[in-house]
Parts: sequence; C-alpha cells; structure tokens
Amino acid sequence: KEMLLPADAAFDGNEFLDAAHQSGARFLVRSGARRVPTPAEHLGDGSYLARIGYGVLRVLLPVRVIEAALTVTLADGTVRTEQWRLITNLLDPVRYPAAELVDLYHRRWEAETTYFSIKATMLDGRVLRSRSTDGLDQEVYALLTAYQALIRAGNDALTGRPEVPMERISFTVLLAAATGTVTAGHGIFPGTLIDLVGTIGHAALDDLLPARRRQRVKARTRKNPTSKYGPNAGQHPSTSQNYTVHATVTFFEHGLNSRSRR
Repeated sequence: KEMLLPADAAFDGNEFLDAAHQSGARFLVRSGARRVPTPAEHLGDGSYLARIGYGVLRVLLPVRVIEAALTVTLADGTVRTEQWRLITNLLDPVRYPAAELVDLYHRRWEAETTYFSIKATMLDGRVLRSRSTDGLDQEVYALLTAYQALIRAGNDALTGRPEVPMERISFTVLLAAATGTVTAGHGIFPGTLIDLVGTIGHAALDDLLPARRRQRVKARTRKNPTSKYGPNAGQHPSTSQNYTVHATVTFFEHGLNSRSRR
C-alpha cells in the first residue's frame, strides 16, 4: 500500500527526497525559495515536470512542481497571502490534479492536532517526569504507542461505516472510553462473538464530531520574550478564528519570494 509523505520546506533536500522515492513512498513537500527548478514540460493543470539533483544524485529525480498563490481570510477581515511551491513524485496530473494536491497539503497542518492530542489531552498539562535521556525516550515512545493504539481503535470502529470519515472520530472520546475501560476492567476481553469495533469504538461512534467542520486557526502567543519567533510577533491572531482559504495554481515566472527568517 502506498504511503504519502507531506513535509515542510526544511525537508526538501535532494538526498532526502530521493531516499523517500526509493523507499516506494510518495511525497508532497514544500520547496524553499532557493530552489529554482527548470520546467521540462508544462502540464494542463498548471503544474510542470522537472528534475532535481543538480548533479549531486547519480540519477536526477523526475518530479512534478506545483506553484500556487494562496489567500487566507480570517473572520476578523485580516487577509494574508502566501506563495507555495510543492514538489511531488505523483507525476500524473489527471489522477492527481494540482488543485487537489494543494488542498491536501493545506490539510498537512492537521498534524498539529496530533501534537495537541498528546501534549494537552493525554498529558493534561503534565510534563515528562524522567530526568535522563533514556527515561524520556521511554516516556515519549509510550505516549506514541498509546496514541497509535487509540487511533487504530477509532479506525477499526469505521470498518462497517465506510461513509464516515476518520476526522469525525473524537480523540477525546477515544481516550475517555479507553481510560474508563481499563479503570473499570469491563469490556476488555471479547465474549463469544468477537467485535472489531469494541467498547472504545462504540463509544466513538455514539459521539461523532460534526460532519462539516469549519477551518479554524488557533491563537499563537510567545511565552518566552527571547524566543526565536520574536520577529513574528503580531503576525498571528490573538484569538482563535474561523478562516477561508483560496488557492490559485499558477507559475511564478520570477521565482518564489523568500520567506521571512524566524
């Protein structure tokens, strides 16, 4: 089964992308402004084919480049524009249209909900207790293992509900159901009939998230006055807001604007 690897601009190195490609994975990575790909063929959906490597790799890697101008409008009327250049080894523009890949990359930020689920929901404000590297590694792997087990339970719950997307499964409900099951000691072992959904899965299905969830940006504040993100002060909303985003696939003839240094 193919895996898609979405990644930020810090992971657009030639060797890394080639290694990902050789592993059989498909990638969708944001490119930095210093990369200047030369179009080999412009495609009908606005993307273009190119090769990366610049002689560093023994064989130049064929990729597809998607450039898009994004306009993000917050609920308070604030408008922010961005330039994206995405690099992917999904070369077929018919099967993988550029506009759909741009929308898919935008959803990459949903990975932040994973961090929030672990840091805020599972740890509930607590910090790791270990004072050694080995101990911290053990705690982190334990958290990741528990998180993956809960996500798998949520995915198993949808075995007979293909019309329900995974994003409607509440992680908070999964955690509460698992905690209650382990604490009370009920519903752990299956009866005569094995139920893949299980106690945790049934709890998640009984309390699904709304079918249509509005895009929402969280407030960002600097807790440390000496933070390296100081130059970004005032660029993010002080309160959580809904937003809309409009993307236009285009070709930046004069290259990509450099992103502000953080």
